[in-house]
Amino acid sequence: MMTDAASRSAQHDGPVAIVCGGGKFPFVVADAVLKRGRGVVLFAVRGWTDATVVARYPHHWAGLARFGRFCRIARAAGCRDVVFIGTMLRPSLWELRPDLTALRYMPRVAWLLRGGDNHLLSGIGAIFEENGFRLVGAHEVAPEILVPEGTLGRRSPSEQDRADIARGLAVINAMGPFDIGQAAVVDNNYVLAVEAAEGTDAMLARVAAMRREGRIRHSGRSGVLVKAPKPRQDRRIDLPSLGVRTVRAITEAGLAGVAVEAEGAITADLEELVMAADAAGVFVVGVPVAAQRARS
Repeated sequence: MMTDAASRSAQHDGPVAIVCGGGKFPFVVADAVLKRGRGVVLFAVRGWTDATVVARYPHHWAGLARFGRFCRIARAAGCRDVVFIGTMLRPSLWELRPDLTALRYMPRVAWLLRGGDNHLLSGIGAIFEENGFRLVGAHEVAPEILVPEGTLGRRSPSEQDRADIARGLAVINAMGPFDIGQAAVVDNNYVLAVEAAEGTDAMLARVAAMRREGRIRHSGRSGVLVKAPKPRQDRRIDLPSLGVRTVRAITEAGLAGVAVEAEGAITADLEELVMAADAAGVFVVGVPVAAQRARS
């Protein structure tokens, strides 16, 4: 139950502006914020957000680079805090149709597009903050989406799995300065794949193809998908995510399980994730990354 102090704070801070991409996460976050007694205004990106579901919430449709319109609507609604959440492919510069407010930022946006996702998103976030908004992480307003520490289902990782997890975290740590990706697959200390622009699902599809082609010779389920934020990543945006689809993909790739940084990855429904993992016979574990990286 919300205390009087928390209720006053929620009212004082005003509604949260949620810039929505695709998937379930925007709505999970919106529900969590509403449950805490605070309002939301959803800014749904055309072509990505589910129109049927977004209609249940106070919302406006948002075009890419229509920044002036966003500022006017958000300020009129009393929004100061802004959350970016949901899937979306990065646009090319030529796909953007900037309004007059956004137009003055286009040289900067062009420079931001010449780099990795953290470079781009943190730069876009800085533009919002320069205009009086406060960029906050989805997990800050909805902490229940964070994956906790520990083994989360019936199956636990073996000693070899734990060694593979440590190697995977070391790989992600090494890739960090290049802003490449947030995931790797390791099998018996052998790095099978690293994530780049294709995303986790496509990376796992490559692993599944290698197993079908006999290029992975270990019998039975072996290997681990490891996901963690990049070192020095702005954790208010683009934390690694996993869900039932992740479980399905690692099962098809013949992996033993998935490990994520504890409280450094998000899931839309933890109970559903664990049930799917148990049914598939794979493990899900949240690991304390400082300790794991020290082992590598």
